[in-house]
Amino acid sequence: MSRDSAQAHVQTLITLLNGQLAGEIRERLLAECEALIVAIRSFHMEAIRFRMFNVDRLLATVEVASDVRAAFAEARRELEAAGFHTRSLNP
Repeated sequence: MSRDSAQAHVQTLITLLNGQLAGEIRERLLAECEALIVAIRSFHMEAIRFRMFNVDRLLATVEVASDVRAAFAEARRELEAAGFHTRSLNP
């Protein structure tokens, strides 16, 4: 199931972030990822979009290995395959 796979990719992202980042930015990213998992489990479309936006924005502020970005991209792909919107609907 795409939703379960998305959760697994977010969990992978959490593991990778723990190994690559430190400090406040890591804590903010981890909090957003944990909240994203809760949103996925509860099928909360607006929360998923909001948390994906926040994680994407925070990842843009730091240098991380390509596997972090790949895990995030895979989570997005799986969520979209499950029918969730992960980006703003406005241009």
